[in-house]
Amino acid sequence: MASLQFGATLAKSMFPTVGALGTTTLRLAVGAMLMMLVLRPWRTPVSGRGQFKALLAYGVSLGMMNMLFYTSLSTIPLGIAVSLEFLGPLIVALAGSRRVRDIVWVVIAASGLILLLPSVSGVDLDPVGMLFALAAGGCWALYIVFGKKAGSAYGTSTAAWGTLIATLVVLPVGVWTAGSTLLNASLIPVALAVGVLSTAIPFTLEVMALTRMPASVFGMMLSLEPAFAALFGLLFLHEQLQGLQWLGIAAVIVASAGAAMSSRR
Repeated sequence: MASLQFGATLAKSMFPTVGALGTTTLRLAVGAMLMMLVLRPWRTPVSGRGQFKALLAYGVSLGMMNMLFYTSLSTIPLGIAVSLEFLGPLIVALAGSRRVRDIVWVVIAASGLILLLPSVSGVDLDPVGMLFALAAGGCWALYIVFGKKAGSAYGTSTAAWGTLIATLVVLPVGVWTAGSTLLNASLIPVALAVGVLSTAIPFTLEVMALTRMPASVFGMMLSLEPAFAALFGLLFLHEQLQGLQWLGIAAVIVASAGAAMSSRR
């Protein structure tokens, strides 16, 4: 989480040059190249129609998640974007539950979402950017579901194959919006850092974690991500949040942790 959010702060510095979609393309392309070189996923052949479909869905959802999330970052603070996006994993944790106590987590999460709304917090936030973050959360939910299934079949190779697929998904959009600017030599050092910090390290570690622990434990630990995002946004991007916004982020964290702890193994 620390690696991912620090990489996000670096990525935002590239927005003025190549835009959010160009940055997404560079991040995934560099990450894919590094992971293919290090993990050498071809040693784990892709076989079986059902397994390949899960891997393909994992890669597509990964690409869409990154595009939507980075687009939201261009207009709203990092901590707010991650908190809104985090409603996706929360849905995964609560999916299929019929227990009354899980309604509590839904109410807390909804309260946090309300506190983040501009009309409540009193802070002017771009509603379109907030919608992009929520849509990224939906893709994040799919990423977790298909990553669990594909990871069981391909192990850590899943991250490499999935990132390559994600790169192919975003590449046409990145080239269309940023064009030849993507080849700007001055962007290479930052792009390498973002690729390592935001793609290669966290995605590999997440796949390893997903295949080695119950989903509830993974979700409980992951619930701290909005706090990491808000803190890194404050320290490195100087994004000041108001009291009600911090309270909204805290509510999302509590709801996510509670849902993960109470979910079935």
